[in-house]
Amino acid sequence: KRLSLISNHLGQNLTENFSKSNLKTPYVQDPIDFLHLDDLLPTDLNNKRKQLRTALEANLVPHIAEWYDKAQFPSDLAEKLRPLNIFGLSEEKYGCRKLCPLEKSLVIYELSRIDASLATFYGLTLSLVAFTIEKLGSEEQKAKYLPKICNLDIIVSWGLTEPDYGSDASSLETTATPVKGGYILNGVKRWLGNAIISDFMVIFARNTITKNVEGFIMNSKAQGVSVTNINRKLALRIVQNGNVFMKDVFVPENERLEKGHTFATGANIVLDHSRMTLAWIVAGLVAGTYEHSVKYLRERTQFRAPLAAFQLNQEKLVRILAIYQAVFLLAWRATALLVKGQGNIAQASLVKGWTTYMGREAVRLGREVMGGNGILIDNFAMKALADMEVVYTYEGTYDVNVLVAGRAATGVTAFRAGYKA
Repeated sequence: KRLSLISNHLGQNLTENFSKSNLKTPYVQDPIDFLHLDDLLPTDLNNKRKQLRTALEANLVPHIAEWYDKAQFPSDLAEKLRPLNIFGLSEEKYGCRKLCPLEKSLVIYELSRIDASLATFYGLTLSLVAFTIEKLGSEEQKAKYLPKICNLDIIVSWGLTEPDYGSDASSLETTATPVKGGYILNGVKRWLGNAIISDFMVIFARNTITKNVEGFIMNSKAQGVSVTNINRKLALRIVQNGNVFMKDVFVPENERLEKGHTFATGANIVLDHSRMTLAWIVAGLVAGTYEHSVKYLRERTQFRAPLAAFQLNQEKLVRILAIYQAVFLLAWRATALLVKGQGNIAQASLVKGWTTYMGREAVRLGREVMGGNGILIDNFAMKALADMEVVYTYEGTYDVNVLVAGRAATGVTAFRAGYKA
């Protein structure tokens, strides 16, 4: 009898024919409903969020597994995103609509709920490139680039990180040498999102005269620029990251960013702004993990009972649910402070560091409660787990972010030990 059972078991297609329960009881499908957290959102923005979710479910979700599996950036993504009207600036200007920080954050949240790569593309476009030009660029640069960025007529990239300088980005070695009519850029940048498909890049380089870090808008196809894609990634697979090599690249004077001619007043201001939004990526990943997990636990039957009927599974699911509430509240509060002009680098670092730390636990638990099926792309959790590792690391690792927050809490800097080479 045992051999017969094993034989029958091995002969089944487990991804399609596993036993399903027929639970009809009401349950919390969306974690935002548990503590009614959407009550914290203005009614109009919450309605927009729900409308966006419906559109994303219809137009993007059916394709994500294939894009992720093939590590493929869809050539028609701009066409799919443009009608959603989710791109804009901090004020209505240059032909772009106004997009307040909370609305932008909710877009990031909804995109992350289905795939973190899409949220990363969106955040890179607006929170890094568009924000850099909006805050640091000249009126001529704003009028030239911002409408095209918001309408997705051009694909853009943002370059600060280098092969030898990640967390220690202010020590970058890419140089900008002043010459007649502009600057000559030399150096290498790494991990630039959209690099190989971009039309323009914002590049930060060290002025060889002033020794300060300044920003430049560089044509991705300019003479002396070469780009290679970073392949074999196991996370954020839809995003196309690349290495950018610059050999005597001429950038005209009018493409140098007008403001922020030091690291502190330029690149760092942009990073602080962008870092505030990363907790929303975490919230979206945890939300997606919870939704897939609770559905799976209710539908999957083992030992003649739905998995949701087992105490250990409920305990793990509730941990995911609790982490979600905390992450959402931190993200919401950080955004509220940003709107009031009260946000600072220490707050952004604490929120980014802690939410990614706890987010890792939540998505790991989601993979765990789904067992072997949890590693399938369609079940979200394993994909979210890989992507969360990147979010945990980029725009300041967990360790660097907690040291920034620790400095504010104690008044003591602990970045460098007393080691001397």
